Amino acid sequence: MLQFWALTSKGVEEVLASELTSLGATVSKVSLGAVRFEATLEQGYQICLWSRLATRIMRQLEQLSINEQSDVYAVANELDWTTQMDLRQSLAVECVGKHATIDNSQFGAMRVKDAIVDQFRAKFGERPDVSRMEPDVRFQLRMERQHFYFLKDFSGPSLHQRGYRKEQGEAPLKEQLAAAMLIRSGWQFQQPLVDPFCGSGTLLIEAVLMARQLAPGLKRLKFAFENDSDFDANLYQELRAKALGQRQALAPTSKFIGFDTDPRQLDKARQNAARAGVAEFIEFKAGDATTLEAAGTQIPGVVICNPPYGERLGDIPSLIPVYSEFSVRLKQHYANWRLGIITSNSDLLRSLKLSRLKSYKFNNGPLDCEFTLFDLTEKQVQITSKTPSMFFAESESFANRLKKNVKQLEKWAKREQISCYRLYDADIPEYNVAVDWYDGEVVIHEYAAPSNVDEQIAQKRLFDIVNLVPQVLQVPTDAIVLKVREKQKGKEQYQALAKAGQYKTVSEYGAKFLVNLRDYLDTGLFLDHRLTRRSIQQQAKDKAVLNLFAYTGSASVHAAIGGARSVTTVDMSNTYLDWAKRNFAINDLAGKQFQFVQANVLEWLADCKNQFELIFVDPPTFSNSKRMEDTWDVQRDHVKLLTMISKLVAQQGKVIFSNNKRKFKIAREELEAAGWLIKDISAASLPEDFKRNPQIHVCFELTRSV
Repeated sequence: MLQFWALTSKGVEEVLASELTSLGATVSKVSLGAVRFEATLEQGYQICLWSRLATRIMRQLEQLSINEQSDVYAVANELDWTTQMDLRQSLAVECVGKHATIDNSQFGAMRVKDAIVDQFRAKFGERPDVSRMEPDVRFQLRMERQHFYFLKDFSGPSLHQRGYRKEQGEAPLKEQLAAAMLIRSGWQFQQPLVDPFCGSGTLLIEAVLMARQLAPGLKRLKFAFENDSDFDANLYQELRAKALGQRQALAPTSKFIGFDTDPRQLDKARQNAARAGVAEFIEFKAGDATTLEAAGTQIPGVVICNPPYGERLGDIPSLIPVYSEFSVRLKQHYANWRLGIITSNSDLLRSLKLSRLKSYKFNNGPLDCEFTLFDLTEKQVQITSKTPSMFFAESESFANRLKKNVKQLEKWAKREQISCYRLYDADIPEYNVAVDWYDGEVVIHEYAAPSNVDEQIAQKRLFDIVNLVPQVLQVPTDAIVLKVREKQKGKEQYQALAKAGQYKTVSEYGAKFLVNLRDYLDTGLFLDHRLTRRSIQQQAKDKAVLNLFAYTGSASVHAAIGGARSVTTVDMSNTYLDWAKRNFAINDLAGKQFQFVQANVLEWLADCKNQFELIFVDPPTFSNSKRMEDTWDVQRDHVKLLTMISKLVAQQGKVIFSNNKRKFKIAREELEAAGWLIKDISAASLPEDFKRNPQIHVCFELTRSV
């Protein structure tokens, strides 16, 4: 008997072990991502042709005992590699596992490769070539504490590549995972199967291949074992012919239906099914899971799917209603069916309001997922409220606080003529988010949880928040934007989160601004500086105004509206300067008196010869931008900055200096000694909607002493 290893993805191992047994193998060990087994050469060929669950079959060449001091080169030299390949064949070597003498897997692979080529050079005076991408022979070293296992690729490129999937969706399932899900779901070949999120059709195609008993390896052009010296071509051709003759007709009750909202995905699915030879058995329809129709079958079957599950937290608000509406349709049309869903965010399953039957852990690519089963019994399908249930009863306290804040702030905002403001800012410490209103849309910023808060609990509280905010504010869920706000450094604060390119116009005190709620961590308008901007508008008439670290130029717009003689806007980012220009345009502000300068502020200050009566400077807390030679720290560097600004201040001019560093301490003595008069206006600059968080920023007025 020969020794083999069957490799697969995490979670599929036990199902793979059962499959190998059914194909005649004797399983000896099941471990993470691998099943070891014994089989004859014939059974090895058969497994390569028929396995739906393995990704690769490796033939074990040798198992050698080792200790912590064992040298991989010396151990590899115990094998006669010249019997495993021909000099004219190219090779590649992989290494998996850990050993005390090996720093990394690449080094381990290199040492095995050295042993192989050195043997050939010693015996033949020549060495075989190395080809990492398309070798004729691939070897693998798997390292464990007491043994090195030397393996030779038996199957070739991953067995999940059946040969039919040229086109795939945005979040495709690998074929072996799709097959494992079908088996774990308990689906029987005679039952109908429905996939409401079918994408490129992998689940349905795999199901038809299984039901018709079509060997998944038949479309493969070549297996690695065909290069082996003991390859039995006649035996292999007999097995292929036998496999071709085993296809079965489908049961009359079998039905395969796939729905997707994207016509392009449906086209891909149909093409994939055609290449697999099963197109005639699958009905692909344009359809939305939230309006899922009945399957039109007499017997119950299985609904199985890989729905979107939000790799980013920001996706959650839009997904909750999808799951809720999907659940309602299932309850209406699929009583007595079974439901199987794979997701990396099991919290979303609460929106289904169904009791779980069981769950299995799988890896879908890099994501840890759960495949969860539900039996849609008569009791389960009783229609209930679409509102998802809460994880925590105390989440109602968050809802009540938000309601209270809305009631207090709505009339104030209308009176102040502002259309965007903060509704909630971690008022309840356990519900550590900020909720901002932007004229009918809402941004939820989740602050990073403290290290002593369990991440899963924080995630569940966030799920409750996302459920409650649209209810309290009476807005649709697609008007909710969720962002994770962590401590940002340097260029990170400007990093794009998405590329939706959606801008909307908001207003405050007669000024209009473009905000982007989805593409960046910040929206383009710092709400906490609203009163400071109004103050600039009120003081700007007939003055030369300078706005440093200007971001999207909101303070510059207020200065221009206030009648400034000139406004100079300086920022290092072209993106934000262009945004500032657009803010000027929507306020019908144009003219040579408005200057926009793309520059490193400190370098620009060193060269500037002009004088200004009003200067606004709101620097970042920290920056290590590529465009700066040194890092910037507002606590460390603010004296240097204000010293450079001092030469630009006109007689009786004023500097408004602010920043958002918590626990910032202005160097009062040093600055006063340098001739500055300093007035702390932090409290007066806090708008009504930020008074719950008085430490959000500091603000000072500085003038030059005579």
